[in-house]
Amino acid sequence: MRTASLPAEQSRPRPATVYERLATPLVVRTLLAALTVVILGRTARFTGLFGPIGLSDFDILHIAGRMVWRGDIADAYHLPALLRVQQDLTGQQDFLPWAYPPPFNLVVAVLATLPVSLAYLLFTGTTLAAFLFVLRRIAGPFFPALLIALFPALFITVSCGQNGFLTGTLIGLSCLGLVHGRASAGLPLGLMVIKPHLAVGVAVCALALRRWACLAVAAVTAGLAAALATAVLGPAIWPAFLRGADEASANLAAGLYPLFRMVSVYASLRSLDLPAAVALAAQVVTAVTALGFVLLALRRGVARRQVVGLAAAAGLLVSPYAYDYDLSLYGVGLALLLPDLLDRASRREQAALLGLGWVASGYGFVAGTINEHLAPVGAEPLVALSLPGPFLLILLALMWHVLGRERAPASALQTDPAAAALQASAAL
Repeated sequence: MRTASLPAEQSRPRPATVYERLATPLVVRTLLAALTVVILGRTARFTGLFGPIGLSDFDILHIAGRMVWRGDIADAYHLPALLRVQQDLTGQQDFLPWAYPPPFNLVVAVLATLPVSLAYLLFTGTTLAAFLFVLRRIAGPFFPALLIALFPALFITVSCGQNGFLTGTLIGLSCLGLVHGRASAGLPLGLMVIKPHLAVGVAVCALALRRWACLAVAAVTAGLAAALATAVLGPAIWPAFLRGADEASANLAAGLYPLFRMVSVYASLRSLDLPAAVALAAQVVTAVTALGFVLLALRRGVARRQVVGLAAAAGLLVSPYAYDYDLSLYGVGLALLLPDLLDRASRREQAALLGLGWVASGYGFVAGTINEHLAPVGAEPLVALSLPGPFLLILLALMWHVLGRERAPASALQTDPAAAALQASAAL
């Protein structure tokens, strides 16, 4: 679908923000180079050049794809059977359950036609490039500042090889279409059938905006994707998926997932040993409240770009099952909101926004590194507490507070030569 940049609503000179002072051309190029080095390093590790490594998130994508070609993909939705296949194909086992809807099986089947190292390089490299392209189309000259804010989330996703860049690209394209009132926004929204729980915020926004053509396109796209999966994998894939979803829910309630890498309120409360029912009730309240703020913004006549940006970010708060690599949704929301946030926030608030975003997105990686290298083998993780959920809530509450403020009058703004760094970085 055709995309267009979303210019900021103002063009008057103003002092450089905290984000912009950090986003010098050298810093931006260094961060992009660092992501490239990580991708190449992970690719080399997947080849086995540095000896055996443990299973990663991308390994399970590749294993599921190989199971499609073997004809036993339905077994992937039952953890004991999946563990046996992991052992057969890699000689290793790890708690990496499979709960994706059947259409995503077609995506990983394509990846499995390549060796795991090349598949990782192709998937991560192309989806990262697509995600950054969409973010740049949304953020325009604010893209370098956005890159600074999102670097921990980008680093996490390239490290694990998950699908956050793919879902972020689809949500970003859908948000671009919604802002410009295009029915074609429904195409990427419908393709989010691969992870539908992350599309709830944008779907509710489209419904509230009465974008009926967009929703119709999304429904048809999702239906065609489901029909294609049924035709290729067979009708039995759907009962297997539903059983797998029930199994995943039970495992989540039992606390078997690495909660410290999850970003939901549910995960935070469960990591404190609160009952699953209490955590789930809190998650429902959080989801309803987050979506309610999107509707409230629309009712107040907030600019459409802000409404759509809030909806993208709110999508992170809907499901109890959300990981740090799903923070690509936060990236899309921030790309839409950043011009207005930086125009209204004080320096202290800007620093708080940046710090909260970094903690929410980088906590899981730091905790995982500590657990992997310092915890004894077979012992309980040293860091089990899930903190990103509360930090995300504070972050989004601060965004709402800042966006509700009137812009500073033009007479109060002064030209600052450091702002030139933003324009120079945007030429990268």
